[in-house]
Amino acid sequence: MAVISGVAMLILVAPNALAQQGNQLFPQASEKSQASDQKNSGRQTQANKSAQKRTSKQDLASRAAMAQATSPGIAKKPHQLILQVNSNEPAMMNLALNNATNVAQYYRDLGEPVSIEVVTFGPGLHMLREDTSPVKPRIEMLAMSNPEISFKACGNTQDNMRKAENKDINLIAQATVVKSGVVRVMELQEQGWSYVKP
Repeated sequence: MAVISGVAMLILVAPNALAQQGNQLFPQASEKSQASDQKNSGRQTQANKSAQKRTSKQDLASRAAMAQATSPGIAKKPHQLILQVNSNEPAMMNLALNNATNVAQYYRDLGEPVSIEVVTFGPGLHMLREDTSPVKPRIEMLAMSNPEISFKACGNTQDNMRKAENKDINLIAQATVVKSGVVRVMELQEQGWSYVKP
């Protein structure tokens, strides 16, 4: 009977004793088990970290794809460039036209909108004068193939040339007169346009 009681006692008390003593009944087995658990735990932690990295990358990719898919109708902000010409040198005028053409073509290739204003004042007004423009034929060609490029002439400069030369200063058909070329540049910059002086 004592044997049976001892066995019953062992069955009832053993689980608690094992838990309290950290498996000290079988120390060798316990140490092997703990080492194995640590190795498995380390492997599992590394596997979890790798899985988290993959999941994180997948989540980012999914979010980016979702953002693109949900906003295809959002128009891209148009690019806006001011090119200033205030010199009567044909090389400077051609450089401004080269820049305008290159920028227009660049954004056309990307399928993105762009607006380019060539603003002339001072001696640069000769670029847009009917009688003195060394680049008139080129501007006519550009205007036909690049509607995103416009040409502005300073009204103050036009008035001053009219007084100095005592004659009307006619401009090419592609030119639009603004009251002040410098003010036009300032106002466009205040609206966020990029400014380049060739």
